[in-house]
Amino acid sequence: MTKTFIIAEAGSNHNRNLQQALKLIDIASDSGADVCKFQTYSAEKLFSTKSKLVNGYDVLNMFNEIQIPRDFHPILKEYCDEKGVEFMSTPFDEDAVDELFKLGVKRFKIAGFESTDLRFIKYVASTKLPLIISAGIGTDIEFIEQILNSCYSVGANDVTILHCNNGYPTLPEESNLETILKIKETYGVKVGFSDHTTDTITPALAVALGASVIEKHFTISKLLHGPDHKFALNPEELTQMVKNIRHAEKCMGSKDKTTQSELDNIQGQRSIVALRDIEEGEVLSSKNTTTKRPFYDGNVHAKEYYNVIDSGYKSNVKIHKDDFVTWKSISR
Repeated sequence: MTKTFIIAEAGSNHNRNLQQALKLIDIASDSGADVCKFQTYSAEKLFSTKSKLVNGYDVLNMFNEIQIPRDFHPILKEYCDEKGVEFMSTPFDEDAVDELFKLGVKRFKIAGFESTDLRFIKYVASTKLPLIISAGIGTDIEFIEQILNSCYSVGANDVTILHCNNGYPTLPEESNLETILKIKETYGVKVGFSDHTTDTITPALAVALGASVIEKHFTISKLLHGPDHKFALNPEELTQMVKNIRHAEKCMGSKDKTTQSELDNIQGQRSIVALRDIEEGEVLSSKNTTTKRPFYDGNVHAKEYYNVIDSGYKSNVKIHKDDFVTWKSISR
């Protein structure tokens, strides 16, 4: 199985503190994640200045307080390079796209709430970098076709669609992981999962269903001030999530031959044995043979039972009760 691409989503959990942002990179790197991802936006470009309360929050004020200082970008990217983890940041406006592209990011992520904005998707796609797009709220299976066509129309051909529920947090019963299979079957594209549950096992289940990319929010502490800390994983949970995913990868595959662990236990199978004494020249039948453990090399395997008794095999020698029937001891 191809290694799952794991995005540790730091988001805005830096709280505009550079040392906290660097610590998040440490945590992502130590967990074994492939990416430490932030978010790049300006509140007044993300929200209309005429915005009222959204879900009870003064969003302009809240996002002003948590938006990343742009001068963090080169410092964070350089530190990610040092720590061996890829730097990413989700852009939310054109200036953010241009800045991150100039910085040399390897790919772009489009957030779930932006996945219905084909205008913005086209702008990001015009960079022709690989795209990871969360199919979030308002994006159904049919609309994904428009997303993909918007990308393809400007020359962006490397697109991964993440199944996503934009509930923060998402209830496990609302994860609807079979959507991963539906997207893959419908469009034949790379598919992943942007997970907003609070557990560490759901991403591994998504991998078992074919997700090749996993994205999950994390934080230094769930007790920190800010909108995203409380539903994010703490450092220990992030590490456990990565371990769960890597374990799921090991469990995948299709059995087409006997495994080594089975070969080590091959003698646990059954052989054909004499149910009673069988005289030399006697035809083997259900009346004089049965099957029992163990199986030794040279024995007639239990799976050959009906082939042997229906084909007129005879004993070449006297076979005593409970003796193993061997291929040397019988013939047709």
